[in-house]
Formats: sequence, structure tokens, C-alpha cells
Amino acid sequence: MFDLRESAFDDVIFDGTSVPSTTKSQAAKRLFDLLAATILLILAAFCALALLLLNPFMNPGPLFYRQERMGHRCRQFTAYKFRSMTQAEDGHRGAFDALEKDRITRLGQFMRQYRIDELPQAFNVLRRDMSVIGPRPDCYDHACVYVREIPGYRERHQILPGITGLAQTQIGYVDGLEGIQRKVAADAHYIRHASMRFDLWIAWRTIAVILGRQGS
Repeated sequence: MFDLRESAFDDVIFDGTSVPSTTKSQAAKRLFDLLAATILLILAAFCALALLLLNPFMNPGPLFYRQERMGHRCRQFTAYKFRSMTQAEDGHRGAFDALEKDRITRLGQFMRQYRIDELPQAFNVLRRDMSVIGPRPDCYDHACVYVREIPGYRERHQILPGITGLAQTQIGYVDGLEGIQRKVAADAHYIRHASMRFDLWIAWRTIAVILGRQGS
């Protein structure tokens, strides 16, 4: 169906052309976002109740985590997640630093494996900050660095960012300069071939990744 091997992204260079789109395709994507976000918010409500009981023992601290991220047209917005890590000062981690895995709590690891921590971002979808499928938004301060230093990074923001996307299902979590470059190439591939069919395929792949416990 799609050439999704990692090597397929190696030579992708985004040329900055406009995203092919129609009123019908935009309406279909928005309808999909609304339906999926409603389902995810219902799941988030049940998970929130469970976490309120479990957090004091396994993940002490606030229920939610808020972070400023770069969204559509490089605009800043606040993304919401269930907190999965111990608290740290803002700006503690550099743009190209590896993930601080030692800060992930035991309960947080479980949430990350099954993407439970991402569920509150359905609220961002309803607000039109995000879509269900699209390039994953990065921390705003880090993204400002990537815009300056990584070719093609700015162009990935010409569409709404997503809760999940092609890079997440085919590459997984990345850090460092080389990893982010691979993510940008995958996002460019998605933007060039964006369609409702492609979105549904990514949604199916996301479910497969979660069931395979590859979400962390």
C-alpha cells in the first residue's frame, strides 16, 4: 500500500509546496477528528478516575501535565497530557538531549506503553489546536531550535499537528539531531500523500503499535 520502510524517508526533502486539499477532504478529516476525539475523551474520563486513585501511591503529583508546543503555522499552544514523569523545572532538558527515562514513574511507563498519557490531547483536537493524525508537536522552545537548524522542520507545521502520526507508527520515539531529521522526513512524506485513506491506515497502525506495547 505505502512504502514505509525507514530507508524510504532517507532522501525525502520537503519542497514547501502547498498541501493538496479539498473542501470535502477537510470536512471528512474534521468529522473523523470530532468522532475520534469524543471517544478518546470518554476513555480519558474513565482513566482520570482510575489515576486519581492510583497516583498518590504510584505517581505522586498533579494528574495533568501541560506543555507549550509548536502547532499550525508555528504558533504556540498548550497541549494537555496525563503526567507520566516526576516534575522538573521548565527548560531542564535541551533540544537535542535524550529523554530522561529515569524520571518516568512505574505507572507512567504503563501509561506510555498504551498511550494513555496522550488521551487528554483529544481536548486539543476539539479546540482545533490539533488533529488526531498529523506531525507530532514538539515542545515550543525545542521546536524554535529545530526551525533554525533542521531543514524542512518549519514546513511540517503547515498542517495541524496530530496525537499520532506516520513517524510515531513507523519510526517510534526519536531524539538527537539524526532522529529528528528522520522524523521530519516522515512528516514530509505524510504531508505529500495526505488523504483520508492514509489517515485511517495510520490510525490502524497506531492501534497495532499500542497492542504490541511499543508506545513508550
